[in-house]
Amino acid sequence: MFAVGSAVCWKCNLPLGTDVLLSEEQRTALRCHLCDDEVFTAARAVGVYEGALRASVLSLKSTPHLGARLAKSLCETLMRNPLNTVTQIVPVPLATERERERGFNQATILARALAAHNRLPLDEQSLKRRVHTPMHRAGMDAQARRASVGDAFIVDRPRLITGERILLVDDVLTTGATASGCARVLLAAGAQEVFVLTLARAV
Repeated sequence: MFAVGSAVCWKCNLPLGTDVLLSEEQRTALRCHLCDDEVFTAARAVGVYEGALRASVLSLKSTPHLGARLAKSLCETLMRNPLNTVTQIVPVPLATERERERGFNQATILARALAAHNRLPLDEQSLKRRVHTPMHRAGMDAQARRASVGDAFIVDRPRLITGERILLVDDVLTTGATASGCARVLLAAGAQEVFVLTLARAV
């Protein structure tokens, strides 16, 4: 789990290789610069994609259940700056055929838990994945991942997005390509800002 004050990139939450705890002012100045081209405002995660957290993420892909401890950690992350300013929650959508195969969307499971606990509006309908994109393979770089999601997302109901500070929810943030693809169309639809919250951050 990320400790409060961890040395991570302020924008994308990538750990920056030091265990020193920093002040709020120091942390807001930290940048990895690998995420400079991503269009979301900031991303946060409960912890690094490894160990027990990795096992929980993989379990969530097959079983639509979020344990109480993990739900608590996710909600606590949402309550921290800058995510605590969001006004609406939107899950990253799956392609229709993939959701049909799996039976559920794991991002929606997370989003529903956050919305219920924090009494925030949940919008499961406005953001759509209009094309089935290939699974991201291990070893794909940011450019390849970005190309694979290209124009995959659309906003179906922009009137529900306009003026909102959106919290985009998914299970894992890897390069940020999927989050940026979603954020780009949400901003184009009139969202004020887009923040990202995931269970895990791949490194």
